[in-house]
Amino acid sequence: MVVTTLYLSLKSRYNEEINRKVEMFLKAYGTSKPTRYTFPQVRKIARRFKDKLGQGGFGSVYKGELGNGVPVAVKMLESSTGEGEEFINEVATIGLIHHANIVRLLGFCSEGTRRALIYEYMPNESLEKYIFSHVSNTSQQLLAPIRMLDIALGIARGMEYLHQGCNQRILHFDIKPHNILLDYNFNPKISDFGLAKVCARDQSIITLTAARGTMGYIAPELYSRNFGGVSYKSDVYSFGMLVLEMVSGRRNSDPSVEGQNEVYLPEWIYEKITTEQEWELTLEMAAQDKEKMRQLTIVALWCIQWNPKNRPSMTKVVNMLTGRLQNLQIPPKPFVSSENHPTT
Repeated sequence: MVVTTLYLSLKSRYNEEINRKVEMFLKAYGTSKPTRYTFPQVRKIARRFKDKLGQGGFGSVYKGELGNGVPVAVKMLESSTGEGEEFINEVATIGLIHHANIVRLLGFCSEGTRRALIYEYMPNESLEKYIFSHVSNTSQQLLAPIRMLDIALGIARGMEYLHQGCNQRILHFDIKPHNILLDYNFNPKISDFGLAKVCARDQSIITLTAARGTMGYIAPELYSRNFGGVSYKSDVYSFGMLVLEMVSGRRNSDPSVEGQNEVYLPEWIYEKITTEQEWELTLEMAAQDKEKMRQLTIVALWCIQWNPKNRPSMTKVVNMLTGRLQNLQIPPKPFVSSENHPTT
């Protein structure tokens, strides 16, 4: 009984601290867009939370509709560690920007412990659904080389805007297929800014107390500073891993996990590309399509160089993706062999 009372007291104090932090942020945020809604308004928009679209690390997402009939996705943030930061990050970053390849935040709610984020609705869900499922005609069409190049280019342009086009640089820290949403025309939009970090545009290195992101997509410098400082180049690494998954249709395996039967994906692809072998996905392609696949692969291998200084900026990535293959050189082996993978 005493333990339960103490737990509830600490939880209440913790929630009060989060509320205070969020309200301080919203006071400084002012009356800028997006719109602030009350919880009853959110419940009405989400149609009483009857149509659940999915469940994420920070809460559940429901399909809803604004008063003007515009379909939306409503993310209800559930009480958990870091919730205040997740909410603030979303509102402070995508709440103030607008780009064709970044999901739009249309509104939010903060009442006591209830917090919601209202986004534009993405009917074709996430890129992850299509990369790792080759059974449907839609998946096959979407992952045709020309479409794949368009999607990679759209993601790169969105990231370039975050890194170079805003008043302050926004580092996403969780670029992966699950966080790339597809609109009605399968245009990619970067989503989920809960781990984002804002810094000055001229700030090259930032300080983090711990690694953030998703295993398999996290740049090596986030684990160990022996590889270099944490910067916007950490997002570039994640983009490279995402593209390698697109071209191969395989999930990247983590080289730090011992006893894996699978070959580390970048190692496997690098071996194929340097020996000019083809892999399953390219066997029945026209020469022009194979060239596009090779172009995407080489760009991705540059992006996952273990030394951040050797990775291109997203501006250069855009130029590499829109240029000709003849100008692209195969990079040096971009990783430490899985047998010599460093410990944290």
